[in-house]
Amino acid sequence: MNSKMFQVSTLQSLALGYSRKVITVGELMKHGETGLGTFEDVNGEMIAIDGKCYRAMEDGTVEESSGTRGVPFSSVAFMDNCREFELSGNYDMTSLKNELNNRIEEDFALNSMHVIQIHGTFEKIYARSEAPYRAHHVTLKEMLDTTQKSFEFSNITGTLVGVYYPDYMDGINASGWHLHFINNERTKGGHVYEIKMSHGNVRLSRKNCIEIQLPNDPAFDTYALKTASKDEIKHVEQGKH
Repeated sequence: MNSKMFQVSTLQSLALGYSRKVITVGELMKHGETGLGTFEDVNGEMIAIDGKCYRAMEDGTVEESSGTRGVPFSSVAFMDNCREFELSGNYDMTSLKNELNNRIEEDFALNSMHVIQIHGTFEKIYARSEAPYRAHHVTLKEMLDTTQKSFEFSNITGTLVGVYYPDYMDGINASGWHLHFINNERTKGGHVYEIKMSHGNVRLSRKNCIEIQLPNDPAFDTYALKTASKDEIKHVEQGKH
């Protein structure tokens, strides 16, 4: 089983508006069973879990994605060599991320990447997704300001799926924790920006290797990736509202 993080493109290019297909969902899922991302033209939020890929739509409903759908940006990995533990207490997003940081710091792993699943019952999940926006060189923030919708789920059981990237990789991906949610029935989900959680069962897999599939498209070279705004990336990817 593969122990690396597999990434499609970079968050910088997505933030600047490169939302074309790089690979298909079918190709992506050969590289990992768990992860997140988005779809061509930023058409919904991706939740990959247990080897299947789901698309959360703008109203928070979820469908399983076809293998032919295009992927402009994603991070997936296999859940191998997992550390497992339970969390109990009153967690919001900030305290959850702090707790997870403490856990990986215990393992001297803050400079590694991680993929995570947190299964639990949540008093509240505050999430969002978006409709497609077919344009290029329009920033992700501009797209989402037009197309994204927020919604909330109450007293719901499901799984937070996420990735962690260390701060020195900021721009390749968003530094820190990035979490999506899907319920047990695989009917509701989205990009999570706030939670109320009292208990969760955690599976955490550390990654020390990354493979990045860049677009094989001349248009990709028209983007000045280092001009991507860190504030905009934090706003759209880390759920800053």
